[in-house]
Amino acid sequence: MANSPQPEHAYRAAGSVERGRDRLVWELKGGEGGEVTRTGGGGPPRVSDTGLVGRRGELAEVAGRLARYRLVTVTGVGGVGKTRLARHAVAEVRPRFPDGVWWVELSPLVDGAMLTYAIAEALPLVDQSTRPMLDVVAEYLAGCELLLVLDTCEHLVRECAEAVAALLMVAPGLRVLAASRRPLGLSVEDVVPLCPLPEADALALLARRAGGAAHGRADGGESAALCRRLEGLPLAIELAAARLGEMTPGELNRRLEDRFEVLGESRQPVYAADPPWHQALRTAIGWSHQLCTPAQRLAWARLSVFAGSFDREAARRVCADDRLPVQDVSGLLTSLVQSSIVEWVPEGSESRYRMLDTIREFGAFWLRGLGEEQRVRRRHLDHYLALARTADAAWFGPEQADWYRRTNSEHANFRAALDFCLTEGDGQGALELSGALWFVWFACGFATEGRHYLDRALAMDGAAGRVRDKALWARCLVAITQGDWETARRCATAFKEVTAGDDDTTVSQAAAFLSGAILGGDGRHTEAIETHTAAPDARTASGRYGSAWGLIRLSRAFSHVFLGQFDQARAVSTELRADCAEHGEIWLRAFGDYTLALAALFGGRPDEAAAHARAATGGKRQFQDSVGIALCLDLLASAAVASGDAERAARLLGTADRLWQAVGSARIGSEDFATARAACETEARSALGDDAYGAAFDAGYEDDLDAVVADVLTV
Repeated sequence: MANSPQPEHAYRAAGSVERGRDRLVWELKGGEGGEVTRTGGGGPPRVSDTGLVGRRGELAEVAGRLARYRLVTVTGVGGVGKTRLARHAVAEVRPRFPDGVWWVELSPLVDGAMLTYAIAEALPLVDQSTRPMLDVVAEYLAGCELLLVLDTCEHLVRECAEAVAALLMVAPGLRVLAASRRPLGLSVEDVVPLCPLPEADALALLARRAGGAAHGRADGGESAALCRRLEGLPLAIELAAARLGEMTPGELNRRLEDRFEVLGESRQPVYAADPPWHQALRTAIGWSHQLCTPAQRLAWARLSVFAGSFDREAARRVCADDRLPVQDVSGLLTSLVQSSIVEWVPEGSESRYRMLDTIREFGAFWLRGLGEEQRVRRRHLDHYLALARTADAAWFGPEQADWYRRTNSEHANFRAALDFCLTEGDGQGALELSGALWFVWFACGFATEGRHYLDRALAMDGAAGRVRDKALWARCLVAITQGDWETARRCATAFKEVTAGDDDTTVSQAAAFLSGAILGGDGRHTEAIETHTAAPDARTASGRYGSAWGLIRLSRAFSHVFLGQFDQARAVSTELRADCAEHGEIWLRAFGDYTLALAALFGGRPDEAAAHARAATGGKRQFQDSVGIALCLDLLASAAVASGDAERAARLLGTADRLWQAVGSARIGSEDFATARAACETEARSALGDDAYGAAFDAGYEDDLDAVVADVLTV
C-alpha cells in the first residue's frame, strides 16, 4: 500500500478541520476570561465564562516556560486545578503555534496501548495504513509547529514518557504541555508545581461559585475559616460552594470538623499517584459524599464506570436495579449536578454528563467497597453492546447520520467496554461488540483502532458462530480500507468457509463483496465484476449484513470505471444511489454520486462530473469523512482542469493534498486514483507554468477547509 509522503507543512488548526471524526476539532480563543470551545464532542467540557480565579502568576509562568522548554508538566494533587490552568494557558499561547493547539484527554483510557490512538484522534489525522500508530503520528508531526496538550497523565506516566520522548526527537517544532499528578520523568521536562490557592483567591472562588446561593449568608470569618480548612484546593472549595444554598459557612465548618476527625482514624486506600491523598480533598469529597442521600451515593458510585461523557438513558440502563429504581435515576442525576458531583456537558441539542477524575475515582472506590464493580461494569458492557447492535441494524437507513454522531459521542464508552471484555477474558463479548461496530472502523475513520480490538478479540476466542463471523467480516473490511490485502484475503477466505451453507442472502452478498473488492484491489477488475454479478441480486429489508448489497454495487461501479465501461458504471451507480435514497442512507449514496462523477469525467463530461462530485461532497461532509472529501476534491480538480480552469484545479489539489497527508494514505493506496491525480497535476502545471502552479497549489494548501467545502457546495 502506498503511504503518504512526510508532510512539508502541518495541517492548520486555525479553522475547524473536516476529518474522519468530528469530535476532536478545537478552536482555542485567548484572552482573560476566554474559554476553550469545541466544534465537536469528546474533549473536556467548556471552561466557565466566569474566567480563571487567581492564578495570574502561574498562568504567566506556564506560558513563559512553554517558550523556553519543549516539555512542560504542570503537577499537583488531585483537585488543585491543573486542567483548568492548562486550558487557560493554551488560550494564552495559541498565537505562537501556527499549526494549532491540540488537546488529548487521557482520563478515559484504561489500556496504555491506546495512548497513541488517542493522540492521533486529537490531531487532524485519520490514518488508514497498517503502520504502528506512533510512527504515523511521528511522521505527521515532523513538519509541524504545534502544541500538544496531554491532560491527566498520572495513570499512564510510563507510556506518556515513552511517546513524548519519541515524538520530541523527530518533531523539532513540537511543544508538549502535560497535566499530571506526577512528572513524566524525562530529562527535557520542566516541572511547574501547582500549589493550592492563597486565602484571598480561595475566598473569591468560593463567592463566585456560590453565586446567589450564598446571598444573605455572608460571614467573612467563617468563609475564610472554611477556605483554610479546605486548604485552598479549588475542587474542594467548589464542592463546598455547591452546599451553601443549604447551610451557612459556619455550619459547613462544623460538618467538616467532624469529617476531619473521622478521616484522622481512617485507613481508606487512596489513589496511588497521589500518596498520600491531600487530606483536605479527601475531606471535602468524603464530606460531600456524607451529605448525599443513600440513593445519591449509590448513583455516584455506579456512574463512576462511565468513561468520558454519558447521557441520561445510559445512566438509567447502567445504574438502575431493584435498589435504585429506574424512575429515580434522572432525578438523582440532576441532584448530583446541583451538588457539583456530576458536570452537565451540553453537546448540540443533547445533554450529556461527566465526572471529574478525582470525583470518579472516589465513586469507583466506593463501588469496589460495595462489591458491585463487576456487576455494574457488566451492565455498562450490556448497554453499549445493545447500543452497538441497534446502530448496526439501523446503519443503512434514515437515521444513519444520527447514529454516526451518537457513536462518536459514545466512543470512549465503547472503548471502555471493549477493554473490560479483554481484561476479563470475555472473548465472546469482545467479538460481538467489535464486530457490531464494523461501521465505526470501516466508515467513520477508526480503521487502525478497529484492527487493534478485532485482532485481540479474534485471537482470544476461536469458537465458531455468528458472532465470530461478524468480527471476521469487520476485520476484512478494515484490511480492505488499509490496503492490507494479505490479511483481507485470509479473513475473506475464513469468512466464506465458516458461512458456507448459511441461508441468509446477505451473508452470501457479504462474502461476494469481500472477494470482489479484494480482486479489484489487485487490479483484476473483470474478475471482480464477475464475482459481484454472481452474488444474489436482491436488496433485502432484513439480514445480518444489510449494507453488503450496496457495497457490492459500489465496488462494481469502481471496477467498471477503471475498465473504461462508463455506461455500465453509470447504470450501477444510479441503481445504488436510488436504493440509498429510498432508504434514507447517506454514506453509500455519496459514494454513488462519486462514481457517477468518475464515469462522467472519464466520459468527457466535466460539468456533469463536477455536479455529481459536489453532491458527493455534501454527503461526505455530514460524516466529516476526510477520505471521501479528499477524493471529491481531487475529482473536482480534474473536472476543473478539463473545463479549462487550471488555477482552480491547482488550488483544489493543494487543499486535497493537505487532507491526504492527514489521512496517512496516498489516495487510499489505489494506483488508479494516484494516476488520475498525477495526470490532473501534470495538465494544470503545463497550462499555468511551474511558478503559477506552485503559487496556486500553496494557496489551496493554506485555505480554510470549511470555506473550500462551502465554496464547492455553492457553485
